[in-house]
Amino acid sequence: MGLEETLETFHSLKVRAVTPRPDSMPVVEEGTAILDILKILRTRHHVWVVEDRETMKLTGVIRYLDVIDILLPPEAHRFRLGMTGRTMKSALGGASSARDVAERHPLTIDADATVLDALMKMKKYKMQVLAVVEDGKLVGEVSLRILIDELLRLSRVGGAQWKP
Repeated sequence: MGLEETLETFHSLKVRAVTPRPDSMPVVEEGTAILDILKILRTRHHVWVVEDRETMKLTGVIRYLDVIDILLPPEAHRFRLGMTGRTMKSALGGASSARDVAERHPLTIDADATVLDALMKMKKYKMQVLAVVEDGKLVGEVSLRILIDELLRLSRVGGAQWKP
Protein backbone atom coordinates (compact mmCIF):
# COMPACT_ATOMS: atom_id res chain seq x y z
CA MET A 1 0.00 0.00 0.00
CA GLY A 2 1.45 3.39 -1.00
CA LEU A 3 1.27 6.63 0.92
CA GLU A 4 -1.89 7.82 -0.83
CA GLU A 5 -3.74 4.62 0.01
CA THR A 6 -2.42 4.72 3.58
CA LEU A 7 -3.67 8.29 4.01
CA GLU A 8 -7.06 7.40 2.53
CA THR A 9 -7.36 4.52 4.98
CA PHE A 10 -6.13 6.73 7.82
CA HIS A 11 -8.63 9.53 7.04
CA SER A 12 -11.55 7.12 6.88
CA LEU A 13 -10.87 5.45 10.25
CA LYS A 14 -13.49 6.05 12.90
CA VAL A 15 -12.22 8.04 15.87
CA ARG A 16 -13.37 5.27 18.21
CA ALA A 17 -10.86 2.94 16.54
CA VAL A 18 -7.86 5.03 17.61
CA THR A 19 -8.87 6.30 21.06
CA PRO A 20 -7.31 4.92 24.25
CA ARG A 21 -9.46 3.26 26.88
CA PRO A 22 -11.07 5.82 29.24
CA ASP A 23 -9.35 4.22 32.25
CA SER A 24 -5.96 5.10 30.74
CA MET A 25 -6.83 8.78 30.25
CA PRO A 26 -6.29 11.67 32.66
CA VAL A 27 -9.78 12.03 34.17
CA VAL A 28 -10.89 13.65 37.42
CA GLU A 29 -14.25 14.24 39.05
CA GLU A 30 -15.52 17.80 39.53
CA GLY A 31 -14.74 17.76 43.25
CA THR A 32 -11.07 16.79 42.82
CA ALA A 33 -8.71 19.11 44.72
CA ILE A 34 -6.43 21.45 42.78
CA LEU A 35 -3.26 19.89 44.24
CA ASP A 36 -4.32 16.47 42.94
CA ILE A 37 -4.93 18.00 39.50
CA LEU A 38 -1.48 19.62 39.54
CA LYS A 39 0.08 16.22 40.28
CA ILE A 40 -1.51 14.87 37.09
CA LEU A 41 -0.53 17.91 35.04
CA ARG A 42 3.15 17.39 35.88
CA THR A 43 3.17 14.62 33.27
CA ARG A 44 0.08 15.30 31.13
CA HIS A 45 -0.99 18.21 28.93
CA HIS A 46 -4.62 18.13 30.02
CA VAL A 47 -7.11 16.56 32.42
CA TRP A 48 -10.73 15.80 31.50
CA VAL A 49 -13.28 16.75 34.16
CA VAL A 50 -16.36 14.57 34.56
CA GLU A 51 -19.36 14.90 36.82
CA ASP A 52 -18.46 11.53 38.34
CA ARG A 53 -16.72 8.37 37.19
CA GLU A 54 -19.93 6.38 37.16
CA THR A 55 -21.71 8.52 34.55
CA MET A 56 -18.54 9.92 32.90
CA LYS A 57 -20.58 12.99 31.89
CA LEU A 58 -18.00 15.42 30.50
CA THR A 59 -18.15 18.82 32.19
CA GLY A 60 -14.81 20.38 31.30
CA VAL A 61 -11.10 20.23 30.66
CA ILE A 62 -8.08 21.67 32.43
CA ARG A 63 -5.06 22.23 30.22
CA TYR A 64 -1.42 22.45 31.26
CA LEU A 65 -1.32 26.18 30.44
CA ASP A 66 -4.37 26.78 32.69
CA VAL A 67 -2.04 26.18 35.64
CA ILE A 68 -0.76 29.73 35.17
CA ASP A 69 -4.22 31.12 35.97
CA ILE A 70 -4.51 28.82 38.99
CA LEU A 71 -1.16 29.93 40.41
CA LEU A 72 -1.43 33.67 39.79
CA PRO A 73 -3.04 35.87 42.45
CA PRO A 74 -6.52 37.23 41.56
CA GLU A 75 -5.27 40.78 41.03
CA ALA A 76 -3.01 39.59 38.19
CA HIS A 77 -6.17 38.89 36.15
CA ARG A 78 -7.91 42.22 36.62
CA PHE A 79 -8.50 44.61 33.78
CA ARG A 80 -9.38 48.26 34.24
CA LEU A 81 -13.08 47.55 33.88
CA GLY A 82 -13.21 44.91 36.56
CA MET A 83 -12.68 41.23 37.10
CA THR A 84 -12.45 38.52 34.47
CA GLY A 85 -13.55 34.90 34.62
CA ARG A 86 -9.91 33.93 35.02
CA THR A 87 -9.81 35.72 38.39
CA MET A 88 -12.16 33.09 39.74
CA LYS A 89 -9.75 30.33 38.64
CA SER A 90 -7.03 31.55 41.00
CA ALA A 91 -6.30 29.32 43.99
CA LEU A 92 -5.78 32.51 46.01
CA GLY A 93 -9.12 33.78 44.69
CA GLY A 94 -10.97 30.83 46.19
CA ALA A 95 -10.73 28.13 43.53
CA SER A 96 -10.24 24.77 45.22
CA SER A 97 -11.49 22.04 42.91
CA ALA A 98 -11.66 20.92 39.29
CA ARG A 99 -15.17 22.40 39.09
CA ASP A 100 -13.72 25.86 39.86
CA VAL A 101 -10.90 25.87 37.30
CA ALA A 102 -12.11 23.75 34.37
CA GLU A 103 -12.84 25.19 30.96
CA ARG A 104 -16.57 24.46 30.69
CA HIS A 105 -16.74 24.04 26.93
CA PRO A 106 -14.13 21.49 25.86
CA LEU A 107 -13.93 20.67 22.19
CA THR A 108 -15.56 17.33 21.51
CA ILE A 109 -16.01 14.97 18.62
CA ASP A 110 -18.41 12.08 18.20
CA ALA A 111 -16.94 8.59 18.46
CA ASP A 112 -18.33 7.78 14.99
CA ALA A 113 -16.61 10.75 13.33
CA THR A 114 -13.64 10.03 11.08
CA VAL A 115 -9.99 10.82 11.65
CA LEU A 116 -10.30 13.38 8.86
CA ASP A 117 -13.16 15.07 10.78
CA ALA A 118 -10.94 15.16 13.88
CA LEU A 119 -8.01 16.65 11.97
CA MET A 120 -10.24 19.31 10.42
CA LYS A 121 -11.63 20.29 13.82
CA MET A 122 -8.13 20.40 15.34
CA LYS A 123 -6.99 22.68 12.53
CA LYS A 124 -10.04 24.95 12.73
CA TYR A 125 -9.73 25.49 16.49
CA LYS A 126 -5.92 25.17 16.71
CA MET A 127 -6.27 22.39 19.30
CA GLN A 128 -4.19 19.24 19.66
CA VAL A 129 -6.67 17.13 21.63
CA LEU A 130 -10.41 16.50 21.46
CA ALA A 131 -12.72 14.71 23.87
CA VAL A 132 -14.47 11.78 22.23
CA VAL A 133 -18.07 11.64 23.40
CA GLU A 134 -21.26 9.63 23.02
CA ASP A 135 -24.41 11.28 24.39
CA GLY A 136 -22.34 13.70 26.49
CA LYS A 137 -20.39 10.83 28.03
CA LEU A 138 -16.58 10.83 27.78
CA VAL A 139 -15.58 7.62 26.01
CA GLY A 140 -12.09 8.53 24.82
CA GLU A 141 -9.79 11.20 23.51
CA VAL A 142 -8.04 11.83 20.24
CA SER A 143 -4.84 13.82 20.11
CA LEU A 144 -2.36 14.72 17.44
CA ARG A 145 0.14 12.34 19.10
CA ILE A 146 -2.37 9.49 18.93
CA LEU A 147 -3.04 10.24 15.26
CA ILE A 148 0.66 10.37 14.41
CA ASP A 149 1.15 7.01 16.14
CA GLU A 150 -1.75 5.50 14.19
CA LEU A 151 -0.50 6.83 10.85
CA LEU A 152 2.96 5.40 11.54
CA ARG A 153 1.41 2.05 12.51
CA LEU A 154 -0.60 1.98 9.28
CA SER A 155 2.46 2.89 7.20
CA ARG A 156 4.47 0.03 8.75
CA VAL A 157 1.65 -2.45 8.23
CA GLY A 158 0.97 -1.32 4.68
CA GLY A 159 4.55 -0.56 3.72
CA ALA A 160 3.81 3.07 2.76
CA GLN A 161 6.86 5.17 2.12
CA TRP A 162 7.37 8.92 2.13
CA LYS A 163 8.92 10.03 -1.15
CA PRO A 164 10.05 13.55 -1.95
